[in-house]
Amino acid sequence: MKILEVTNVDFSLRHFILPLMRELRARGHDVVGACADGPLLADVRKEGFRVETPPMARSFSPIAQLRAFAALVKLIRRERPDVVHAHMPISGLLARFAARLCGVPCIAYTCHGFLFNQPGSRLRRIVALTLEWAAGRVTDVYMTVSQEEAQDAKRLHIHRRAQAVGNGRDPNVFHPDAATRARIRSELGTPDGRVVIVAVSRLVRHKGYPELLRAMESVPGAELWVVGERLPSDHGESLEQEFERAARVLDGRLRMLGYRRDVAAVLAAADIFTLPSHFEGLPMSIIEAMMTSLPVVATNIRGSREQVAPNETGFLAPPATVTPLAEALARLVNEPALRVAMGSAGRARALRLFDERDVVSRTTTLLEQRGSALLRRR
Repeated sequence: MKILEVTNVDFSLRHFILPLMRELRARGHDVVGACADGPLLADVRKEGFRVETPPMARSFSPIAQLRAFAALVKLIRRERPDVVHAHMPISGLLARFAARLCGVPCIAYTCHGFLFNQPGSRLRRIVALTLEWAAGRVTDVYMTVSQEEAQDAKRLHIHRRAQAVGNGRDPNVFHPDAATRARIRSELGTPDGRVVIVAVSRLVRHKGYPELLRAMESVPGAELWVVGERLPSDHGESLEQEFERAARVLDGRLRMLGYRRDVAAVLAAADIFTLPSHFEGLPMSIIEAMMTSLPVVATNIRGSREQVAPNETGFLAPPATVTPLAEALARLVNEPALRVAMGSAGRARALRLFDERDVVSRTTTLLEQRGSALLRRR
């Protein structure tokens, strides 16, 4: 089959969709990627994949979205795929409606989080739910990364056959490594005995950075490494002033590492992982941390609470709060034996539930079975 994988930006294609594209190609399918242009597509093309670049936009601008929709229709008519597999909320809506307009035999969608579950006005949430319901009517294979999103899809009559396929990472890439730990700490000038808390995400407010930076003021026995950057397509207020203030107050205990291609190595050099997000799908970064045997302090939100087993592999704090987050981090900083026990339990849980091979196999099998069945009807 010819399969068109559509997402929003190069970051998503490179970090979330590429493993699936590899598996589909390995099974003999012709796989083409599609997303907005960006530097990370060089990695995907280096592996021999063709990636088309319609002007996808992560915004609610009607003009921008009409332009993206028209480009998708043109692309789909030219490529004539057997399956269009869409990802992410806005690009997922556009790609599915465009595929239906073009008569694509099989339309698939993987939900990485619903817009109507995110903070926003009541009108915005109603519009998002209505559009998702309409798109569900034209979707043949409906997948979600989290169990809660699959339950929502069924409960709200978005799609009666929604299936949670999960998210996963490669345990051969993300794992504890003493030699790498020593090397990264030496490069960054961090002594081996110093406790390091690491956060890996885009630098946007809903990842919980304002709360995390304030919480670190009450965790004097550790330093914080922040891995990530703000994407050009990210919305909302800049966090520059928050980070500048924290750099002054924390007095050298904040390390801004920027975008890193060696996230696995950075995680191996840390002691605790945190992701105090306000909303998520099923965070890849938590899976990566658990596979690296790091205890996790996250928030009690959709996705994250499916990953972290409270008091076993880490702690869950209420979202958008400072004191509970600080208390959880401080406890792990002050109890090294607890860090080791929770980290070990976290890796075992991640290997059992979030192995990339299992996730891409489930997804590929669903696409093949439904796609083949629909093609045979033609």
